[in-house]
Amino acid sequence: MAKLTLPQLERHLYAAADILRGMMDAADYQKYIFGMLFLKRCSDEFEATRGRIYADELRRTGSEARAQERAEDPDSYIDTFYIPELARWETIRRLVDDVGSGLNKALRAIEMRNDQELHGVTNHIDFNVTIGNVSLGDRRLRNLIWHFSRYRLRNEDFEFPDMLGAAYEYLLKQFADQGGKKGGQSYTPRPVVRMMCRLVAPQPGESVYDPCAGSGGMLILAREYVDEHDRDGTAGRRLALAGQELNGAAWAMAKMNMLLHGIRDSDLRNGDTLADPRHIDDGRLRLFDKIITNPPFSIGYDQAETRRHFGTRMRYGWTPGTGKKADLMFVQHMLAVLRPAGIAATVMPHGVLFRGGAEQDIRIGLLRDDCVEAVIGLPENLFYGTGIPTCILILRGPDGHREHAGQVLFINADREFAQGRAQNQLGFEHAEKIVTVYRQWRELDGYSRIVPVRELLAADANLNIRRWVDNTPPPEPQDVRAHLHGGVPEAEVAAAEGTFAAFGIRVGDLFAPSERRPGYLDFLPEGPEATAQRLADLAGPREAELRAAYRAWWDEHAKLLVELPDTRQLSKVRADLLDSFTKAVVDFGILDEFAAGGVVASWWGDTQYDLKSLAAGGFGRVVEGWAASIDALLAPDPGPDGKLKTKPAAERRKALDHKLVPHLLPDYLAELEAAEAAYAAADAAYKEALQESANQEDDDDGDEMDLDSLKADRTAAQRKRAKLEKQFLATLNMAVSSLTPAEECDLVLRILHEDLAARLDARITRARREMIVRFRTWADKYAVSLDDLETARQASSIRLANYLQALGYA
Repeated sequence: MAKLTLPQLERHLYAAADILRGMMDAADYQKYIFGMLFLKRCSDEFEATRGRIYADELRRTGSEARAQERAEDPDSYIDTFYIPELARWETIRRLVDDVGSGLNKALRAIEMRNDQELHGVTNHIDFNVTIGNVSLGDRRLRNLIWHFSRYRLRNEDFEFPDMLGAAYEYLLKQFADQGGKKGGQSYTPRPVVRMMCRLVAPQPGESVYDPCAGSGGMLILAREYVDEHDRDGTAGRRLALAGQELNGAAWAMAKMNMLLHGIRDSDLRNGDTLADPRHIDDGRLRLFDKIITNPPFSIGYDQAETRRHFGTRMRYGWTPGTGKKADLMFVQHMLAVLRPAGIAATVMPHGVLFRGGAEQDIRIGLLRDDCVEAVIGLPENLFYGTGIPTCILILRGPDGHREHAGQVLFINADREFAQGRAQNQLGFEHAEKIVTVYRQWRELDGYSRIVPVRELLAADANLNIRRWVDNTPPPEPQDVRAHLHGGVPEAEVAAAEGTFAAFGIRVGDLFAPSERRPGYLDFLPEGPEATAQRLADLAGPREAELRAAYRAWWDEHAKLLVELPDTRQLSKVRADLLDSFTKAVVDFGILDEFAAGGVVASWWGDTQYDLKSLAAGGFGRVVEGWAASIDALLAPDPGPDGKLKTKPAAERRKALDHKLVPHLLPDYLAELEAAEAAYAAADAAYKEALQESANQEDDDDGDEMDLDSLKADRTAAQRKRAKLEKQFLATLNMAVSSLTPAEECDLVLRILHEDLAARLDARITRARREMIVRFRTWADKYAVSLDDLETARQASSIRLANYLQALGYA
C-alpha cells in the first residue's frame, strides 16, 4: 500500500473545509474540521492497536473468544485511546439521521472513556450548531464523514513520522490566513516559532513552558527540535512540556493539537496565567528550564488577583492593571518560573522597550539583575491581527551564571523578510542569520551590536533597537566637483572595488584615468551604457568558477544525503551541508557568509519534508511520494454537495509542472508539447478560415469542403492531445515502478541538486544585478556634468544663431 504523502494529506484536509466554507468564517468552522479529524484519527489508531491485541492474544491462547474479550478491554490500551463502539468510524459512517447528535455523542464518549487526558477537550465542539438560521445539517455532515473516509490515518500510512502533525500545522496556518485577526489570534507563524526554539535550544531531559500556549505550537515545535537532533527521532519524549492558556476553546485546540502530534504527556492548564498560575508544586511555582511564548500584546490584567496569587513574582514593579500594559508583567512571570540557568524567549511589542513610567522602572530592574541577554527586532506585519513592529526578548534567570554577563546583544532584523499576500514572512535565510549572529555573539555593522548594561542604564534603560543598531541605508554620496566638471571620484570607486573584484572586474574595465583632474576617473570612450552592457559578460568567467566549485562541493557532500536513511540525523546533515557549502563558495566574494548560508537554509527548509521522507524510508519512498502528490493534484475533489468535481486546468497544469515529471518523462512531455502545438495551429487555421467564409457573400462548395477538412484536422489534433493527457498518470506510474534503487537514488539526488543550483544561480544573479546597479548609479550621477551641459548649451546657441542668420533674422 502506497504511503500517504504530506501534499496529499494537506489537500485532503483542506478540501474538507470546502464542504463548510461559505456558511461560516474560517475561525468558526476550523473546530468542526479538527473535531472530525480527531474522531477519524482516534478511531484508526484504535483499530490498528485493536488488531494487534487480538492477534497477540489469539496466538497466545488460541481462543477467538478470549482474543475478542481482550481486544474489547479498555485496560489493554496504554499508548492508544480506547474508543467506545458508538465513536468508532464504522459506526459513524452509518449515521443517516440526526448526524450532528451522533457526532457529538461520539466525541463525548471518547472524552468520558479517557477522561484523565481528555477532560473538557471536546466541549467546545457542537455539530448541531446553528449559524444565523442555518445549521450544518445532516447532508453536509454526511458529506464530511464521507470525505474523511477516503484515507486511513494510521502512523503506518504516512510517508514520515508525525506527518499528521505537520498537516495539522498546515491547516492552522490556512485558517489563520483566512480568518485574519480572529482566525490567527492563537497562532504564531511557524518560522518565528522554529527560530525561537533554536534560540533557546531545548535538550532532552529539560522542561519547556509556554505561559500563553495558544494552539500549542511552540511546545510542539520545541519537541520537534529535540527529535530532529536525535538519530532515532524519539528524544523529544524526554522533554517535559507544560503550558497555560486563558481561552478555553484555544486550550482545547492545543490539547487536541498535542494529541494529534502523538504527545499525550503534556501538562496544559486552562486559566489566567497572571491572575491564577496553575503549575504549582508543594505550594510553590514550578520552575522550568526553557520558556518560549508569544503573549497577547498590550492587554489589561487583573492586578488585585495577580497580587493575591504569587504577587512576589512581580519583583521589579507593577504596571497599571487597566492601562493595557500587561506585557512586562508576563516577562516578570517568566523570570519567576525560570530556573537560574534557564533561558526564555518571548515575543513583545516594541513599546515595552522604551515606554516610561512603571515600564521603565521594570526595565531598570531587569538590566540591573542582568536578566536581558538579547533584544531582536523583527519585521513589521509578521503576526496575525497586528501590523506593528515586534521583537524577541532573550531572558536569563536573575540568579544564574551568564557567559556574556553585563552585556546585551541587539539585533536589528526589521529589514529581513519576504513579502507575502497578507503578512510578511520570516524566511529560512533570515532566521538562519539571526540564530547565527546570536549563537556566535557577533557584531555586524548595521545589523547587530553588543552594548554594555551600564551604557543602557545611563540611557535610562531605553532599549529602542534603532537607538543602538541603526540600519538606515547610508545616503548616496554626491561629489559636487564631479557634478560640475565631470569624472567619477576615485574614493567612491575604491569603496566599491571589492564588489566588482569579486566578479573578476578591474577598475580599468570600467574607467580610464582622468587626464584632466587628479583623484577622478573618466568613463571609457565607449560610453557608460556600453560598459554597463558588457558587465554581465565580464562577470561570466568568475561566475563559472563559482558554479564549478559548487558542483565539486556537491559531488563530495551528496553522500550525506545518500547515507541519510541509515544515519537519520537530519539536523547534523543540515549543519554539515550548510557549513561546508558556505566555506566552499564564500571565498569567491560574490556571496557573503549569510547569503551563502541562506541558500542552503532556504533549500533545506523548502525540501524538509522530502528529506524527512528520505530519512524514514529511503529514495524510493521520496519518488513514490512525488508520484502520489501528482496523483492528488489530478484527483477530483468533493464539492459542498459531496459530488466529485474535476480539477480546473490550472491544477492539472501543476501536475505536469511537478519537478519529477521533466526528469522522468522527457519524451512524453515533448510529445505532449508537440500535440498541443498541433492543436493550437489546427484551431487557429479553422477559426481563420471560418472568419474568411463569414466575410464572403457567395457560398462556395469548395470553401465548405475546406472548412470541413480543417475542422476534422482540429478534432483529430484535439483527440490526440486528450489521449496523451489521459495516459499521463499511467505513463508516470509505469516509469516510477520500473526504476531500480540505484536509479531512484540518482533521480532524487539530481532533482535536489538542480533545486539547490537554481537557488545559488538566483543569488549570483541578484549579486550581479546589484553590481551593475552600482555602476549605473555612477553613470546616472556623473555621466553628464554641468560643464557638459554648458558646452551643449553653447553649441545649441551657436546652431540657433546660424539658423536665424540663414533665415535672414540676424
